[in-house]
Amino acid sequence: MSEPPRFDRGHTDDLMSFLAASPTPYHAVANAAERLEKAGFRQVAETDAWDGTAGGKYVLRGGAIVAWYVPEGAEAHTPFRIVGAHTDSPNLRVKPRPDSGAHGWRQVAVEIYGGPLLNSWLDRDLGLAGRLSLRDGTTRLVDVDRPLLRVPQLAIHLDRAVNSDGLKLDKQRHMQPVWGLGEDVRDGDLIAFLEETAGLDEGSVTGWDLMVHPVEPPAHLGRDSELVAGPRMDNLLSVHAGTAALAAAAGRGPELPYIPVLAAFDHEENGSQSDTGADGPLLGSVLERSVFARGGSLEDRARALAGTVCLSSDTGHAVHPNYAERHDPTHHPRVDGGPILKVNVNNRYATDGSGRAVFAAACEKAGVPFQTFVSNNAMPCGTTIGPITAARHGIRTVDIGVAILSMHSARELCGAKDPFLLANALTAFLEG
Repeated sequence: MSEPPRFDRGHTDDLMSFLAASPTPYHAVANAAERLEKAGFRQVAETDAWDGTAGGKYVLRGGAIVAWYVPEGAEAHTPFRIVGAHTDSPNLRVKPRPDSGAHGWRQVAVEIYGGPLLNSWLDRDLGLAGRLSLRDGTTRLVDVDRPLLRVPQLAIHLDRAVNSDGLKLDKQRHMQPVWGLGEDVRDGDLIAFLEETAGLDEGSVTGWDLMVHPVEPPAHLGRDSELVAGPRMDNLLSVHAGTAALAAAAGRGPELPYIPVLAAFDHEENGSQSDTGADGPLLGSVLERSVFARGGSLEDRARALAGTVCLSSDTGHAVHPNYAERHDPTHHPRVDGGPILKVNVNNRYATDGSGRAVFAAACEKAGVPFQTFVSNNAMPCGTTIGPITAARHGIRTVDIGVAILSMHSARELCGAKDPFLLANALTAFLEG
């Protein structure tokens, strides 16, 4: 008999708060860490020696977090159960020399990050957030969560064919937001504004990682509020669910047969090749050090990883009512139909039959329905961190997620039930 659901509609409401409070990967991992701290986890520094004591621990590195819970009595070769996700989303990111402008407009120079739907960023009230690196070697998060910038679209009177020929946007010329008026554009104006906003001394900021975000908050949508619209669901929806599932699994304590892990990486949207990406060394280092801290050997590490399974959770495509022909004719995932199992025989997703069985068992235990996604054969298939994780660490990996519409838009759409259905399935998986 399956256990009753652990999370309900309140989880979805909490997701909306998490999305609003996490305009950047740096904010997302800080918020995830805060939630884990409340569940008894503690931060460990990579530069310190680690001990093998039981309990919850986590590592923060830039826009990535890896957290794990060691139950009492866990052996050095105890396998891991990992939920993988990513913290970054396609957006507009500030260039090293941000101050620009022309014709009486003050603008911010931005670069395109990942593969956003560019048109979704037009004529939208935008804020600015990110990480400031200070002269003393510390960092400070900043969030200007008010209408500050806007990428104005060209009026139809100056582009009469836009509705017949389609909107054509040049990433360099057409995507630079305005943020004020003035002929005198001076280097340093934007950073000086952020220093003042953050309460920092003038000239204290020597580096920055800044990005633009829509300030419109997440909202329920639909006749019966059965939908949720909001930014960065790809893939903070999974980060939020994984954080909640890990905290819930940790509550089982010594009953856990595995060591549950959350690994939320940065830079998935541009290939994962960084020190905080899934193709970097972070996860492998944490797992290995966890084994060694409990007195394990290389043999114990090999045994632990051989029994480890990772659920790579990332959003996927729900069938679009206006473009159903773009989907596989026999696989039409629906919103609120439960999480999706992603399959691609060319290994764009890591799922195989044995992985499907693991996920099916978790969903059955949680009383959660699930669906299957495959791409239309005539369409190229996307990918995510699953195949990277499987190849880099030799870990059996299963790609799953929640079906959404408007993926990579500044504002995406999901069902109100799917977030907590995913969280329940992840909890059952982590608990084994």
